[in-house]
Amino acid sequence: MLITVATSAASSASAQTFTFTTFQRYIDSYREQFGIPGLSWAIVQGGEVVTVQGGSGGSGKQDVEANIAANDQTPYFIGNLSQIFGSTLLLEKCYDQDTLELGDQVTRWVPDYPDQATTVGQLLTHQSSAGTYVYDPTRFADLTAVVEECADLPYRHVLAGEIFDRLGMTRSVPGRALDGVLNPGRASFTAAELARYNDVIGQMARNYRTDRGVPARTTAPLLGADASNGAISTVLDLAKFDTAQRLPGLLSREALTVMWTQAGGPSPMPTGLGWFVQNYKSASGNEPLLWQFDFTRDVSSSLIIKLPARDLTFIVLANSDGLARTANLAAGDALASPWAKLFLLFFAP
Repeated sequence: MLITVATSAASSASAQTFTFTTFQRYIDSYREQFGIPGLSWAIVQGGEVVTVQGGSGGSGKQDVEANIAANDQTPYFIGNLSQIFGSTLLLEKCYDQDTLELGDQVTRWVPDYPDQATTVGQLLTHQSSAGTYVYDPTRFADLTAVVEECADLPYRHVLAGEIFDRLGMTRSVPGRALDGVLNPGRASFTAAELARYNDVIGQMARNYRTDRGVPARTTAPLLGADASNGAISTVLDLAKFDTAQRLPGLLSREALTVMWTQAGGPSPMPTGLGWFVQNYKSASGNEPLLWQFDFTRDVSSSLIIKLPARDLTFIVLANSDGLARTANLAAGDALASPWAKLFLLFFAP
């Protein structure tokens, strides 16, 4: 385990345990401060979930009324964090197959798309057709039809087959609209698949808004998965996805580099392809910081922070919007998040 900590010797197991125990206490304190009934988190380094005491787990309750504690196996609605899947599938099924260029107009793939000037790359990077940054997850979701055109399958089946099944993400679900036959491909899930998905949905963290410090039950949107929204997952399943991105076979090295490179335009974008990308100034110098988030008001929130130069990732999922409610993360700066700053302070000062 290679994490270095400013306040103690990283080679010492006791120092590592102390650091994670202290970090867990801060996680617990922040959860209460930001009105989150329950959350789950994990730290991944070198493709492995850190197993030192406190390296992953939960805080609070995934179900307040039933008094069920959150843990690292708890499934959550992850909302617009789903963009990391959408961009990966588009690059895998279209770009790496040499059938799509990022400069292609969307109308090449979706002839009735209303904005004829918009390119696929602009949707992936949250750019307007004029090349300015405008964060719009609904517009990002228009990439769903492009993925379906390349794969000749409904998006939910591409997500399930190419990512969840392939990577052994057994507690992840491609949305909550699962029944019936969909085009293209006239695909449907089997009875066994539906039973497994519904079992995971039944164990999903209940969602809450906080009213004067008291959690009030809400409901996650009944969405099918698309390129921008709808997926359900756990921190340990997302750790599998994080690890797979480092390995040959999911994406080409060229596609991964493009995805994690700050996009151009009249001025640099705060985004790569499906990820935010920014420069982080640590004590060791400047390094890239990759991240993505969800803020579903009164329902849920989530955050993933990656430092690829350190092969280090922090994943946190919550059953209220408290991870993102106080920060305007759509502006493109991860350091607006107290949770991001907490992680960086402990593990990448």
